[in-house]
Amino acid sequence: MKLLLTGIAVLLSLTGCASMVSSATSKMADNISLAIQNQDDPGTVRDGAPAYLLMIDGLIEGDPQNEDLLLAGSKLYGSYTSAFVADELRAQRLASKSLAYARRAVCLDLEAVCLASAQKLEVFTASIDDTSRSDLKLLYAYAVAWAGWVQINSADWNAVADLAKVTALFERCLELDETYDRGGAHLYLGVIKSLLPAALGGKPEVARAHFERARSLSAGENLMVNVLMAKHYARAVYDQELHDQLLLEVQMAESDYPGYTLINTLAKREADQLLAESADFF
Repeated sequence: MKLLLTGIAVLLSLTGCASMVSSATSKMADNISLAIQNQDDPGTVRDGAPAYLLMIDGLIEGDPQNEDLLLAGSKLYGSYTSAFVADELRAQRLASKSLAYARRAVCLDLEAVCLASAQKLEVFTASIDDTSRSDLKLLYAYAVAWAGWVQINSADWNAVADLAKVTALFERCLELDETYDRGGAHLYLGVIKSLLPAALGGKPEVARAHFERARSLSAGENLMVNVLMAKHYARAVYDQELHDQLLLEVQMAESDYPGYTLINTLAKREADQLLAESADFF
């Protein structure tokens, strides 16, 4: 009996150590993500991020059931791909990895959503309608990764067909808490709702409402909101005055906000380019 109790104590001790290591690695992944977000030199991130991606892969290999690591990996792969990867085939591979990590995290805790992901839209919608506020982190990460994957694979109609499920995910996120990620779901829906012009059944004013709400909830600190609103909404409705106003605001704004420094630096670059093209576009 003494030997048995000793063995149990050792197992409990090892479990505790594993939990501490898991927590530490998750925290490190979060800190890496935050450091990248606060970097004001995109070149440093472009050149250095692949090493962090490999490190995240290694951490996940050692702790494959760690939801936080999976979500961190999904976010890093998705962000790096959208910002810095121009090669189409490479972008598709990396976006697929971002989506795979997010889906694995969802499958750990939301089995019904996981199983319904490959089924008809109404089945999928029913599965996410059964989720709660505590599931928001997973649902939002899944939606972001899936949206990035659809964008990279936009030449594939089978991928584009998934946009309805992505839209449903973001709309569910809004129902649970529209302020999450400072209105991030509104921003994505603004882009999605801008894809079709009104003549083809699109609802540009719904898109504008989402963009405006995203601007309000981010308190103007996420300059990419203005850039995407100009690029996807103002250009779609041929409103040059709004287009140029949004981009001029980006040029004049501060970029150094916690969590937004890198994306704001990239937003300023894109704003310069879009403004330079304005006269020719309109």
